[in-house]
Amino acid sequence: MLRRLALTAVASFAALSAATPAANAATGPLPLPLPLPLSVLHGDESDTRLTVSVLGTGDPAAEGVFELECGPAGGNHPAAQQACDRLEELASEGADPFAPVPGDAMCTQQSGGPATARVTGTWQGRHVDTSFDRANGCGISRWNGLRPVLPNVR
Repeated sequence: MLRRLALTAVASFAALSAATPAANAATGPLPLPLPLPLSVLHGDESDTRLTVSVLGTGDPAAEGVFELECGPAGGNHPAAQQACDRLEELASEGADPFAPVPGDAMCTQQSGGPATARVTGTWQGRHVDTSFDRANGCGISRWNGLRPVLPNVR
């Protein structure tokens, strides 16, 4: 909703800026719009609702489907507050924890086990639908970088 408000404000400003110069000369320049908070433009913690599905960890407590909501932390995720804190930390660093491994990445050929996870929903107001595995060094690193959203797997 906040994103829609921001877009409406930007569109309104653009429409008003396109007014003819004669109209501006008669009434004077238009006032500048108030700056929008960054959370409106980039989303914030309260725009985070994720479903985390985990399989193949070998730990029954770590497997299943977990709901995670942030701002305030909630859902049935076993470490909701810590997971929300980690996601907020990554956002403040400008990192995208849900970005796939680049196709040209050189990954060590080590296996981290059969664990897989899928994360869907919304993070910082942005749609998320991505999968994780531990099939090589890049996958292991990507998984470990998102702990405790994803469980600790050895």
